[in-house]
Amino acid sequence: MMRQPLGLTGQQRLTGAIACGISDIGPVRKSNEDNFLIDAELDLLAIADGMGGHQAGATASASALEALRQFLAARASAPGAGPAASTDPDATWSDPAMHAIGLLHDAVDFANERLYAQNQARQLRDGSGMGTTLTGFWRPQPAGPLLLFHVGDSRLYRYRGDELDLLTHDQTWYQQALDAGKIDDLPPRNLLLQAVGPSALVKPDIRSQMVLPGDLLMLCSDGLHGCVPHREMAEVLASATKENLSQSCQRLVALANDYDGRDNVTVLLAMCSA
Repeated sequence: MMRQPLGLTGQQRLTGAIACGISDIGPVRKSNEDNFLIDAELDLLAIADGMGGHQAGATASASALEALRQFLAARASAPGAGPAASTDPDATWSDPAMHAIGLLHDAVDFANERLYAQNQARQLRDGSGMGTTLTGFWRPQPAGPLLLFHVGDSRLYRYRGDELDLLTHDQTWYQQALDAGKIDDLPPRNLLLQAVGPSALVKPDIRSQMVLPGDLLMLCSDGLHGCVPHREMAEVLASATKENLSQSCQRLVALANDYDGRDNVTVLLAMCSA
């Protein structure tokens, strides 16, 4: 069962990019707790991998994406919401970018507060209840950089010049152990250090990222990167064009299922033209 995005369906034209995505239940799960968002008007792409079991996980991923979109749509276009003109003669392009980064922090906080309130209403203790990863990018200025945001272990990759590079860093106990130099008795790969919803506070990784024409960006849940080797993902992306992005998404999902993936699989691709 394929899931359509929360935004527009099919291949979408954003400012400086063509994008599309697919979410698949996979061969084992009885429900799809993943979800994704493509909002061409906001130039916003995001992916969310819910947890909490069946309806809770699906609700968490969809609610977080909707909250993120609602906040940015309201605040980014509101009168007076833009950055004030600077009187500093040394001010640079980073001034409006820093304002947008602040909005993005607030948007993730808003999504977290919404889910956390629902968990509290069910009298669930901190650290429990429904939650979700949340990873994506927003381009608030047509000629400006992308703003990347990341909570959890969904990932953002960039394919450029025959190289597939990971642009996010997993927020998991497993990755933390690797970063500390441990090689034995590693924790399970899917134990998250952070998620949107279970706790009152969340600290997303947010940074700016310049892109070049021809860059191919891939957002994916761990249903893909957790079972398909890096090299094989790169081979699919090497043949991707703006005309066949949908087929490339389908090939990646099929690869995950061929590897007997036991999770939902979600992939978004965006081919940059500017």
